[in-house]
Amino acid sequence: MHSTQLCDVLRNPPLWDYALALYQRPGVADACLQLQDTAGADVCELLWRCWLDHHALVPTDEAHNALGGIRAWQAEVTQPIRHLRRMLKPRARDEQDVATLRDHLKEAELLAERETLRQLQALSETSHAVRKRRADDTSLTMQLTRCLVMHAPAQEAALATLTTQHTTHHS
Repeated sequence: MHSTQLCDVLRNPPLWDYALALYQRPGVADACLQLQDTAGADVCELLWRCWLDHHALVPTDEAHNALGGIRAWQAEVTQPIRHLRRMLKPRARDEQDVATLRDHLKEAELLAERETLRQLQALSETSHAVRKRRADDTSLTMQLTRCLVMHAPAQEAALATLTTQHTTHHS
C-alpha cells in the first residue's frame, strides 16, 4: 500500500475520533487508567495500537524506534500536567480558585494527549511505520502487554476489557 492509500485508510476514522469513541465504551476508561497507574502504560499508545488493529495494521520496528520522541513528549509535557492536576484534586474540593486551575490543567492535559495522538497518526501515515497484519503476528493483547512495565492478573482483566470493547467497537 503506498502512502496516499495508507493516509486515506487511516483517516477513516482518524485516530483522535477512534480514540474518543473507544475510550467512551463501557469499562475502557477505567481499564486504561488502571493500566496507566499500575503498569506504566501510555493510554495514547494503547489506543493507537487498537486503532492500528482496527485497520488490520501493526507497527514496524521503524515505528517502535520513532516512538522515542512521542514518549518523550508524554514524559516531558503530558505527565507533569497530569501530576499537577492530580495533586490539586484534594484542595480543589474546598477552594474554587484551585478548582478552576485544576480544570485548566485538565484541558491542557487533554490537549497534550491530543497532540500525542496527532503525532502517532502522523507516524502511522508514513509507509515505513506500519504494515498489514499477517496471520503469524502476535495478538492485539500480546502487543498491548508489551506496553506494560509490569504484568499482573489485574492488568490482564483491564487488557481484556480494552480488547473486548475494541473488538465490539470494531465490528
